[in-house]
Amino acid sequence: MKISRKKFVITFLILAFVFQFISNSILGTEVGIFPNDGEWFPGTDSSISWKKNLAAILYPIKLVLIKPLSFLGQDEDAAPPILLLAFALYWTAIALILHFLIRMIFNRKK
Repeated sequence: MKISRKKFVITFLILAFVFQFISNSILGTEVGIFPNDGEWFPGTDSSISWKKNLAAILYPIKLVLIKPLSFLGQDEDAAPPILLLAFALYWTAIALILHFLIRMIFNRKK
């Protein structure tokens, strides 16, 4: 793997925010990165079958990306930059671990 750690982390952060925005916009009732109504897994209770199925497919990914820090969204007085910063730090840690594991796998193959 010939990608730098910095480039990998930045790409991972951008893709995580894009994934969160698109999945919440398609499955939820409002457009945004983080839900205002506190529903972190939109579409799971939907009566529309395609939304329910798509939510079931995306649930494991969202469980890893969102669930550990979902308690931050329950505070109504929290500043939005704090929420973005907390998720960016959490996703950076995930990206660094993934980069390390992928690099180890590719180095062993050589």
